[in-house]
Amino acid sequence: MSVSLTVVRSESREPRVVETGTTGLDLFGSDRSVVAARVNGAVVDLAAELHDGDEVEPVAATSDEGLAILRHSCAHVAAQAMQRLHADAKLGIGPPITDGFYYDFDVAHPLTPEDLKAVEKEMVGIVKQRQRFVRRVVTDADAAAELASEHYKLELIGLKGNAAATEDASVEVGAGELTIYDNVRPDGTVAWKDLCRGPHVPNTGYLGNGWAITRSSAAYWRGDQRNAQLQRVYGTAWASKDDLLAHQHRLAEAARRDHRKLGVELDLFSFPEELGAGLPVFHPKGGVIKRVMEDYVRAAHIRNGFSYVGTPHISKEGLFHTSGHLPYYAEGMFPPMDDEGQAYRLKAMNCPMHNLIFASRGRSYRELPLRLFEFGTVYRNEKSGVLQGLTRVRSITQDDSHSYVMASQAADEVKHLLTFVTNLLEDFGLTDYYLELSTRDTEGAKSTKFIGSDEQWEVATAVLEKVGRESGLTLVPDPGGAAYYGPKISVQAKDAIGRTWQMSTIQYDFNQPARFGLTYAGPDGHPAEPVMIHSAKFGSIERFIGVLTEHYAGAFPAWLSPVQVQCIPVAEEFEPYLADVAAQLLAADVRVEVDRSDDRFGKKIRNAQTQKVPFMLIAGEQDATAGAVSFRYRDGTQKNGVPIAEAIEEIVAATRPPRR
Repeated sequence: MSVSLTVVRSESREPRVVETGTTGLDLFGSDRSVVAARVNGAVVDLAAELHDGDEVEPVAATSDEGLAILRHSCAHVAAQAMQRLHADAKLGIGPPITDGFYYDFDVAHPLTPEDLKAVEKEMVGIVKQRQRFVRRVVTDADAAAELASEHYKLELIGLKGNAAATEDASVEVGAGELTIYDNVRPDGTVAWKDLCRGPHVPNTGYLGNGWAITRSSAAYWRGDQRNAQLQRVYGTAWASKDDLLAHQHRLAEAARRDHRKLGVELDLFSFPEELGAGLPVFHPKGGVIKRVMEDYVRAAHIRNGFSYVGTPHISKEGLFHTSGHLPYYAEGMFPPMDDEGQAYRLKAMNCPMHNLIFASRGRSYRELPLRLFEFGTVYRNEKSGVLQGLTRVRSITQDDSHSYVMASQAADEVKHLLTFVTNLLEDFGLTDYYLELSTRDTEGAKSTKFIGSDEQWEVATAVLEKVGRESGLTLVPDPGGAAYYGPKISVQAKDAIGRTWQMSTIQYDFNQPARFGLTYAGPDGHPAEPVMIHSAKFGSIERFIGVLTEHYAGAFPAWLSPVQVQCIPVAEEFEPYLADVAAQLLAADVRVEVDRSDDRFGKKIRNAQTQKVPFMLIAGEQDATAGAVSFRYRDGTQKNGVPIAEAIEEIVAATRPPRR
């Protein structure tokens, strides 16, 4: 008997007739780049039998789904290796994660680097053995009997069907049938088994040599500190050895570019313990970068029609009830401060205070768009576990703006803001970016965190989507990522090593104007409610500096560098000569220093290079006699005998800030 299948591969959808009992492995088995099959939309093992009328397509190892399957299969191999080496180890869970996987174990002692090397060595043997992953459907009772010694697995079996309780273990149990995967040796004997929903690669040989064990850490069972502490083994897995090496190179580059390390080495900023976690201070050199950024974006806002305003850091608590932040964002705000019975809050957002400026007098449609902008420092009660250098802090300086427009002006204003944002990113060297459209959840408990009518959300989302698509940029959906008061477009920028960062945001707000009773006199003389559009170009200045530091690996473009020129005398007697050159540069608004230290000449050169100074001007007797300098660049190249005026002209041109 034969069955008819529709096999989807590349652009071909030609039906194929195959024998009864055909599996995905029969269709794609000769192609090791295929690790699973998508059958009628569901991803299944290649060993799954196909049926008449099925629509089948391959799942590539390099796809997101394929990588997750590779990584989860590798987690099983790691667990088998661990239990071979430590027979008393009890199994926790082992899901795939971004760039890899982990598996939790209850073992007698903390794992050492030597333990991890032994696990990795054992895994190599299991991979070479090409053990098959064989899926079995079992009853709860049978699973409990087979895994009787694994008390963590028994707990998960007991929680089956409780989605909230098993969310962290969804790779093992869910609301449907219960399955066990056997690792079967070539001789047919079972080497190991685990409770798992799958799917998996056909056999361990598919893992090849594109994986590695990376580290271990402590972890709590199901993430709850009240539970037993386990040992978590982390690993990474990729479709090929080359992909693994590329990943390891990215990690090495990320470590080299880590802004927290560079912040210390370049004397830019620090996080004094006396202040508290997530509260940075900028040193003079970091302060220069921050000031240059502020000068740039302040001038850019004014050129783009914004008026500069200023608001306090605290407010009566009631203001944030009116805005909706306390009902919908309370966990992100610091606790109240009491002043003789009156509660005050540190502001987490600037928008409520800008609304008060709008409401301070009557407004006419002729004033719209009304654009307000400030450098407002806000405070977010971020949990200590998520703080990450400058990229996740508690004290945030925002280049925050709010546009008040008529509904008919909203699309043009969003377009205007998007152009502003992309110009800024280009000027700062972040030229690879796309857009993300964040919308609300419409179903379930999460839908209650959004306010406003269905019609308001549809109109607002349609405006952002239309502008996003007309921009010509890639627009990626982000369901559920909206703010409570409206949808948003965020610009996702890639740095020099391909990592994606959320940068600027543009948010459409139809709620706060109503909550604050904001109106303007319309063309017909009747009151009308404005639309409020939030935008932050840098977003957080602190975060933007952190991203830039890593993007440039601390070698900032000349216009942004804290020190643009280092003057280095060959000997002490040439310091006055270079001091005069430095004075001319200072007069031209160039940031310049003269190295008057006691270091040897070669050490002074190395110091300037270590500090990633864009230009070095060197002078000795020959230069002084000729009224010239030796011109050395950050990359080590050098021009000798450059006349002073010519050197200054080149530096001034190279350090001029971009302006649109």
